[in-house]
Amino acid sequence: MLKLTKKADYGLMAMKHLAEHAHEGSCSAKDVADTYGIPQEALAKILQRLVKAGLLQSQHGTNGGYTLARNAGKISAFEVIRAIDGPLLITSCVTIKGECDQVDRCNIREPLRVVNQRIEDVLRRITILEMKEEPADDREIRKNSAKNEELVTIR
Repeated sequence: MLKLTKKADYGLMAMKHLAEHAHEGSCSAKDVADTYGIPQEALAKILQRLVKAGLLQSQHGTNGGYTLARNAGKISAFEVIRAIDGPLLITSCVTIKGECDQVDRCNIREPLRVVNQRIEDVLRRITILEMKEEPADDREIRKNSAKNEELVTIR
């Protein structure tokens, strides 16, 4: 089963929170952690990775905290996940160096590479701003779901 790590979940939650509260200025790691029941120490490390990746800015001092480094519509879910977890790989053979003892006999390497690329493409198109907005109705959810399902079809 493909799934995000808890760290990536927390990072996306924090980014969405910061986008929703951008008009209030910076938010502390403690405020975000308390709001979502996230361990504060873990969140602080995640936020520092996002700062290092250039996705967040941090301010020190009494009114310090974190703000988005760019507009929420210009930050993709993929960037957040990559900053926290590193490259998105559904299997080790998807990388240039990735090999296993089946490399000479493998008949799914290329299809898995395509799946990996399509998942990455979908995540690159989802912005923090889009995660901030709630869909207008169920029709929009179905439309987007069908569009995303089509993107991971192997032909």
